[in-house]
Amino acid sequence: MTLNVTQQLVARYGHKIKSPEDVRAIVGDRPRENTVIMCHGTFDVVHPGHVRHLLFAKGKGDVLIASLTCDAHVVKGQAGPRPYVPEELRAINLAAFEMVDYVIIDREATPIENINLIQPDFFAKGFEYTEGGLPAKTQEELAVVESYGGEMIFTPGDIVYSSSSLLDLSAPSISGEKLAIMMQAENIGFDDLRAALDKFEGKKVHVVGDTIVDTYTHCSLIGSNAKTPTFSVRYEHSQDYVGGAGIVSRHIREAGAEVVFSTVLGDDQLGRSVVEELTAASVVCNPIIDKTRPTTNKNAFIADGYRMLKVDTLDNSTISERIVSKLSKSVSSTATDAVIFSDFRHGIFNKATIPSLIEAIPEGAFRVADSQVASRWGNILEFSGFDLITPNEKEARFALADQDSGVRPLALNLFEQAKVRTLILKLGGRGTITYRSSSSGDYRAFFAIDSFTDVLVDAVGAGDALLAYSTLGMLATGNEVIASVLGSFAAAIECERDGNIPVSREDVRKKIDAVESYIAAL
Repeated sequence: MTLNVTQQLVARYGHKIKSPEDVRAIVGDRPRENTVIMCHGTFDVVHPGHVRHLLFAKGKGDVLIASLTCDAHVVKGQAGPRPYVPEELRAINLAAFEMVDYVIIDREATPIENINLIQPDFFAKGFEYTEGGLPAKTQEELAVVESYGGEMIFTPGDIVYSSSSLLDLSAPSISGEKLAIMMQAENIGFDDLRAALDKFEGKKVHVVGDTIVDTYTHCSLIGSNAKTPTFSVRYEHSQDYVGGAGIVSRHIREAGAEVVFSTVLGDDQLGRSVVEELTAASVVCNPIIDKTRPTTNKNAFIADGYRMLKVDTLDNSTISERIVSKLSKSVSSTATDAVIFSDFRHGIFNKATIPSLIEAIPEGAFRVADSQVASRWGNILEFSGFDLITPNEKEARFALADQDSGVRPLALNLFEQAKVRTLILKLGGRGTITYRSSSSGDYRAFFAIDSFTDVLVDAVGAGDALLAYSTLGMLATGNEVIASVLGSFAAAIECERDGNIPVSREDVRKKIDAVESYIAAL
């Protein structure tokens, strides 16, 4: 088998990556015959400033140890998951430099413990740490180095670049490398993804939630009124798509699993059309008709490819106790492997109804919730204790009343407050970040996956596709990485289509093949 560049780097330079204890054993106790110098940093994007820093350090000693902060303790940046480059790839990037003898991944928040352990003769810092006096953390490092007779030295300040600044300007496209190194570290191959798809057959899922019919009304622009801000358009055609919890059901069925769909519909033609379409797609429908409300419809008017206006026909008032009782009975009486609460806050889910609906979930069923409610009053934390939740960043910030934190601290805070087994935080074009409770300590408690959308056409429905495939991935394998990758691939496929169209198992299989080929060609 031909190795891609990342695999070649691991094979050629991986021997340089050591544990702190191994490095200590190799360099031995002070005083030593060979002078040891140590650098420490994030090294998220290795740039000319890093190279000069490392070259300068190597010139002051015989053995250069590059220490990097592990993923769990890198919290800089709000624009996306940081570090941008995962720790394994950062480590192999450093190991590939001739001047670097050993690389260690520091599991602590500061290098203090490893400085104490290895006791380098010199500890090198960047010139920027000398400006305006030594920062408190640097003073602490200096005290430890001097306590055993070592010396701290500083790189000359002829060039200094910030990884975060470079990333904010333009992040490098390394989605394939990042995915490859993560899957390799988790001992997961692309055949494992394909095998997971095959295991979807026979899984039973009960989707409960708000149905939305998305209408795309296509027009052509004729002109505008000179006296009033009124556009004149000519109607061309319109297309209805079953969305909301309805499309989640379609995704699951197209993935090969069995699905029951419980929802509330209006006593109207739109509601009847939903049932007809889903039934034709082999979704078992359990519609509860509410004559007091219309079937939710969101009509987007599109001219020359631009969405000019959206008109919503809906009633967001809470459902009656009678309908809550019917829904609860449907939840409790349906034999299933998983229950998905797909909440768009159009009447089914609120503080009054959620407790009884949760109580009705059959014992042992995998519990999933997606609460797409950022523009209305709702909170993903109302589904605390679930096995899987998949909010987006805006919904997470709404739930935590946090508009300032970087996305990884934000995700961690939500994960801890929600007390869930797995959180997949959707970041739109920046991909996803997953937190899981099955990790060992801080190591790989979280991981990020970039978006694999080739050409963005229409992002509507991407979260629904992710919800469906990540749920089935967890049911089939119990593996958060496999579930997150499959969910991300399904979301990417949905983004590449116009309209909310169900993603099939074969669609995802083709995406797996394409990504595998892309990575192999790197």
